[in-house]
Amino acid sequence: MLFRKEGLPDAEELVLCTVTGVTPHSVFARLDEYDKTGLIHISEIAPGRIRNIREYVEEGKKVVCKVLRIDRERGHIDLSLRRVNEKQRREKLNQLKQELMAERIVEQQSFRDKVKVQDLYNTLTDVIFKKYPLLSECFRDVAEGKTTLEELGVDKRLAQELTEQIKARLVKEEVSIKGDFQLRTPASNGIHLIKEALSGAQALDKRITIRYLGNGIYHTTVTAEDYKDAEKVLKAASDHVLDFAKKNKMIATFERQQ
Repeated sequence: MLFRKEGLPDAEELVLCTVTGVTPHSVFARLDEYDKTGLIHISEIAPGRIRNIREYVEEGKKVVCKVLRIDRERGHIDLSLRRVNEKQRREKLNQLKQELMAERIVEQQSFRDKVKVQDLYNTLTDVIFKKYPLLSECFRDVAEGKTTLEELGVDKRLAQELTEQIKARLVKEEVSIKGDFQLRTPASNGIHLIKEALSGAQALDKRITIRYLGNGIYHTTVTAEDYKDAEKVLKAASDHVLDFAKKNKMIATFERQQ
């Protein structure tokens, strides 16, 4: 990965790390975006008692961690693996996936121009990073017509060739999240009530789909352009069904799938 941040991370920041060493009571990990090393104490690996730390991590594994504390004088960084939830992990990995995709476009252009990829990357980011924190965010706006590379200060010829690649390769990807409702009711019109609860949820947003799995379980999927939007839609759907069930004295639970 070409992208590097300078200095030290902030407390609470999510960082992608590569495990470089494992001891009985701690883990050493390199912060890929900063090229710094941090420490994960065994108590921050996972909830509960850990008998064998290697059941959770191993050298070379990529993990998303949260920065707990920083000793700026000594350069020590304390990290946590267990304080990163699944949603945060997905969003961070997706962000890095998009950045790598943007970097591949730069690599392809460097091959065409017969220049070193790092030199071209530096030339572009010197102007792009004045407005954008990430190359991928800039390229996304270019793909959607919200800005142009020329406006940002990129050479006209280079801007035109990169824009062609960006618009050809950065097709908007959709993400999906899922969950299961379990609905039961002793009411004589129970089937009608269940259908009303679920149809009401689906009416909230056309991106919601629900199918019956059997045994009173209804599998729900939300497809959207990003996880934040998808989570919002899924929460609205679950809130609607559970509120409806409560008002109609139904037995209802919702379990978010990872």
